[in-house]
Amino acid sequence: MTTTTRSRGGIFTYENGLLLILGISFGFAFFDRNAAGALIPFIDKDIPLTNTQIGLLSSLLSVMWAIGAYVIARWSDARGSRKPFLLSMLLIFSACSVLGGFAPNYTVLLLSRMLMGLVEGPFLPVCLAIMTVESSEHRRGVNAGVMQNFFAAILGQTLAPLILVPIAQVYGWRSAFFIAAIPGLLCAVAVWLWVREPAKTAVATPGAVASADDGRHMGLFDMLRVRNIWLCCLIAIFAVGWFVMGWAFYAAYFANVVKMPPETMGRVMSVLGLASAVCGFGAPWLSDRIGRKPVMILFTFAGVLTPLAVLYMHDTPAVLSVFMFLGWLGSGAFPLFMGVIPGESIPRRYSATAMGLVVGVGEVLGGFVIVTLAGKLADMSSLVTPMLIQIGCMLIAGVLCLFLVETAPVKVRAVAAQTAAAKAA
Repeated sequence: MTTTTRSRGGIFTYENGLLLILGISFGFAFFDRNAAGALIPFIDKDIPLTNTQIGLLSSLLSVMWAIGAYVIARWSDARGSRKPFLLSMLLIFSACSVLGGFAPNYTVLLLSRMLMGLVEGPFLPVCLAIMTVESSEHRRGVNAGVMQNFFAAILGQTLAPLILVPIAQVYGWRSAFFIAAIPGLLCAVAVWLWVREPAKTAVATPGAVASADDGRHMGLFDMLRVRNIWLCCLIAIFAVGWFVMGWAFYAAYFANVVKMPPETMGRVMSVLGLASAVCGFGAPWLSDRIGRKPVMILFTFAGVLTPLAVLYMHDTPAVLSVFMFLGWLGSGAFPLFMGVIPGESIPRRYSATAMGLVVGVGEVLGGFVIVTLAGKLADMSSLVTPMLIQIGCMLIAGVLCLFLVETAPVKVRAVAAQTAAAKAA
């Protein structure tokens, strides 16, 4: 059904069109994922929630996200197909948003979020696997960052609170969930019409630090023997925990502790999306030029600023917004450790599985275990506790980044040239 062909030049290339469609699609997947966090103050008035239950809405979605990310992404690799999976996932997670809007109680709401996580989890690895095949080498990092962060930031983080909060104020939170489902259905039509199945390939990724693909099967434990893969898994645990905690508890903290008006809260929360949009392009672009490792180190440590701002700068919304913006630049590391670095560290035909593995480990141990623990501790103490845990998470992630092996093609080739020159001398 697809009629798209590669470009004759300029900006109208298949690579750019694919990036636009997949980026917007993942952006609206993230819009659906973040909808519950933005609507918590409104849901709480209809279905009373404890801090533990608030945490579970995000953390159990993360568990299912993890299961889907690895199992379904591996299924996609095994079948050697991508497009049918994209279409199915778009339709199902849109339906889950509608189901959430009809939820009569907490149990049904939670189940709808868990099913949504199961089909949204593999969406990113499958999209990144497609972009890995279709991207120009010098744009691999930028394309991954734009697809994962830029559109997710604009649609899922910036627009989600700005659109959903006013809708919930006027029409109720259920209507907000219904409206959130519409874009996913439109994206499914776009994927069906214009995205083609990528060519199958068993070629190693140019610049990868792993050995070339010799046809040997790589199982789970084979992947975990690759240094960058297990390091990215560890980084994902703490970085995903940091990220999910922010979206799970910031709105509750502002509403219940700071007593911030909903309009102000929506504007402040939207700053997170703007930061992700900027770093979603900036961090991968910078990593294509100076290397993945230094960018990872810089942006993960920056993530400490956001919870510090929430705790100590909430009296002045303008100042709070500035420092939340600077700290949330830490999300610029996500397309690198979730997609680019794993994809450059092993043969390309296993890229979706490797990315799904990193996402899965991060979502289970970070998005579920750490966030659930944070919710329980908040019930025992206060909502200050999740902010302190956030700070610790990004400090640990930053330290782990110090041990990564560089994979950026420009840096790998430079090192290889220097090594060859030294041997020849």
